[in-house]
Amino acid sequence: MAARLGRARLAAVAVVLVSAVLFAALGSSDRAGRAAAKWSPPQIRSVSAGENLRLKRIGAFDAPVFVEDAPGQRKLLFVVEQPGVIRVMRKGKTLRRPFLNIRKLVRYGGEQGLLSVAFDPGYRRNRRFYVYYVNEGGDIRIDSLRRKKGNATRADPRSRRKLIEVPHPVNENHNGGQLQFGPDDFLYMGTGDGGSGGDPNGNAQNPESLLGKLLRLEPKRKGGYSVPGSNPFVGGQGRKEIYSLGLRNPYRFSFDRRTGDISIGDVGQEEWEEIDHETLERARGANFGWDLFEGTHVYDGDGSAPANYEPPIHEYSLAGSNCAVTGGYVVRDPAIPALAGRYVYADFCGGQLRSLDPDAANPGATDAPIGLDVDSPSSFGEGRRGEIYVTSLNGPVFRIR
Repeated sequence: MAARLGRARLAAVAVVLVSAVLFAALGSSDRAGRAAAKWSPPQIRSVSAGENLRLKRIGAFDAPVFVEDAPGQRKLLFVVEQPGVIRVMRKGKTLRRPFLNIRKLVRYGGEQGLLSVAFDPGYRRNRRFYVYYVNEGGDIRIDSLRRKKGNATRADPRSRRKLIEVPHPVNENHNGGQLQFGPDDFLYMGTGDGGSGGDPNGNAQNPESLLGKLLRLEPKRKGGYSVPGSNPFVGGQGRKEIYSLGLRNPYRFSFDRRTGDISIGDVGQEEWEEIDHETLERARGANFGWDLFEGTHVYDGDGSAPANYEPPIHEYSLAGSNCAVTGGYVVRDPAIPALAGRYVYADFCGGQLRSLDPDAANPGATDAPIGLDVDSPSSFGEGRRGEIYVTSLNGPVFRIR
């Protein structure tokens, strides 16, 4: 992944050791070097709630970056590998043949690759799912596909259709990467600001650019999309696909399965990482501040807040071993009551799993480690019953128990 870019002095930094660095714009080269350290078993400690949490290793993969289940597929779990493959696990065992292999379509390296998958809410009936990847030209691409009829563990590559392609010229970093269907059954995607450092083209604050945004789309059955009429820029100035703006690299976001609220882990520039949390209605047309602010701190401008500004609920410093936030989920797994209603997240370089109460008056004051560490945590995932998974870019995939 490209090292964290500063302002002009770090305007062009080479991509470093793919296995050591992830899509979230890491810190300096020494931070990337720390991330490259050999994986070691996670440290298990007692959480403050007096309940022992542990990590159950469920498998090992090639640069796993996302975990997802599919509606109606109770015994299957899908693992996205950054080089361009989706693996399927059945009853805890990884099948030899992949669910999908699009390596030839994917530009893989650093922050680029196949980054996530989202299954249509009607997947049981229509067999349709969507993939988010960086194509050979370096652009952000979302495709729709269908699984084979009568075969729950194989996708049909001939069914592939373009949903949307977002130009991402020049820079290899800040590609975003998350697809999620919201509680309204529309498809949401988070795009990075176009890369380099400091958003030199001003994409995140530009309502005519699809970069540095949260987009909301309604996929069409035969490819392409329409735009929900309630998107904030429909009927006015600005791209109608935009739902929220002012994001730097929202590599991972998620919806609370109980409340529908959205949480976004937005990767910072050089000093601050931020977590945003809003009701879906408040996120409509919200401006999360980049590049006017990095976290709550003025970055570019006079400190004036933009219209509809929504500050983060939590920020943390990039001092020490931290380099890039890996956003997670609000926990609703009844098997881990110690974390009920708390948002679990991590830092890619720090590796410590942490949680906070997003609904507290001061969420940052509730932030604390949960007693588990994972080397190079590249993503979290949520199962159909609320199970929480975490992936290590070095190969292991775990479930929090």
